[in-house]
Amino acid sequence: MAARALRAVCRPRLAFLCARASQRGAAAGTEYRSAYSLDKLYPPRRDGAAADATEKTQPDALDIPLARLTISYSRSSGPGGQHVNKVNTKAEVRFHLASADWIPEAVREKMASMQRNKINRAGELIVSSEESRYQMRNLAICLEKIRTMVTEATEKPKVVSKETTQKLIERVEKMNRERLRQKRIHSDRKQSRKADFD
Repeated sequence: MAARALRAVCRPRLAFLCARASQRGAAAGTEYRSAYSLDKLYPPRRDGAAADATEKTQPDALDIPLARLTISYSRSSGPGGQHVNKVNTKAEVRFHLASADWIPEAVREKMASMQRNKINRAGELIVSSEESRYQMRNLAICLEKIRTMVTEATEKPKVVSKETTQKLIERVEKMNRERLRQKRIHSDRKQSRKADFD
């Protein structure tokens, strides 16, 4: 009897909440997307006047075309129980570095020398991630790693002025003189402790 009364009270409320949620989705014109979908983890760049000021400051080389990448998923290693054994969460992203025309040629050459341990014999740069238990998050981490590699290869080395170089040289020479002075003091102390048996 009590169960029937509880169902009679809960059913209309549940139906109301479901109808309200569907109305919100229809009003917004969007469908439900998981927090781990690629659109939310790695949002696409907007073109033209729609782009805001933060995106305009990023160079074009950071816009990675997903169609040019070879993306594969496999079983992750390490702890995680049975989840690891049945779900392909590890993401591996590879692309041919020499033919990646979305990266400037000078940057590609620098990346080839900087990341030579991650390039296979076919000339493909391989980036993988198994940090997360979610496939899309691992893919987003891989894309962020590629972005970081491109940014590091784009950065120019800092030019050190002659005054700074001279100061560094003087500092090293002073440290060496002090080290030798301390060594001499230590040596004299040891020599003075030796007994003369002649």
